[in-house]
Amino acid sequence: MAASKKNKFGLTQPVLYLLLSALAFAFLLPVYVMVVNSFKPLDEIRSGNLMALPHDWTLEPWLTAWSSAQIGVQPTGLKPYFINSFLLVIPAVAISTLIGALNGYILTQFRFRGGHLLFGAMLFSVFIPFQIVLIPMAKTLGLLGLAGTVKGLVFVNVVYGIGFTTLFFRNYYAAFPHELIRSARMDGAGFFGVLWRILLPNSAPIIVVTVIWQFTNIWNEFLFGASFSDFSSFPLTVALNNLVNSSTGVKEYNVHFAGAFIAALPTLLVYLLSGKYFVRGLMAGSVKG
Repeated sequence: MAASKKNKFGLTQPVLYLLLSALAFAFLLPVYVMVVNSFKPLDEIRSGNLMALPHDWTLEPWLTAWSSAQIGVQPTGLKPYFINSFLLVIPAVAISTLIGALNGYILTQFRFRGGHLLFGAMLFSVFIPFQIVLIPMAKTLGLLGLAGTVKGLVFVNVVYGIGFTTLFFRNYYAAFPHELIRSARMDGAGFFGVLWRILLPNSAPIIVVTVIWQFTNIWNEFLFGASFSDFSSFPLTVALNNLVNSSTGVKEYNVHFAGAFIAALPTLLVYLLSGKYFVRGLMAGSVKG
């Protein structure tokens, strides 16, 4: 029987599969513990053995986390804050993606003095820590009358995400065939005509990358939500933190597990449904830039 071929790491195929399976098991183990214990009664969790399947399956922790868990003064559950997060994420992702596409279009298809300096400044914004912008952003939201509102959170996340979206679209459009742009202009297409009719219809890969990136970052963001919102405009991450860190009553770990999975479910679905397009889009924008 022929010996198994080795890859560039010096591992045979069975050994490589075994190693990858072990890594996948270690990665998925916390998810398994969270999901399994979210279906257990609290007494069963207290008895130990968090790895075991539930003896008495119950949906009560999920229903409690969704609609009746004590988040603040009222037992509202996570439902209203789940809605707040969607009201935040959808416009913030759409606006930052469109602005990034517009910036990428201008930076690659037009030559003007200071263009490289402008792109460098926007690229620098990608590396600015969240904490540095808290005070100036708080003053800005106060001046605009957006403090403590979902609209204010949309504004904050759009501003902070422009650097990322501009970087993605600029690198993608830098590799776009300039002949198509010139042909469209010769046919009478104006500034926005080129963008809407030529660039955006051919930008599906990088749009998917940008949407997934922005959706994940904004949905999971906590610091801006905790700093710039009030009780009525809390995003889901802040509400989940208040649920888990509540200092009153009994620690309902099964409800906490269910709440954590509810909060993670949208981003999990996004990656499961479009993860392969995310990788393709990254590769499409890495040829030139």
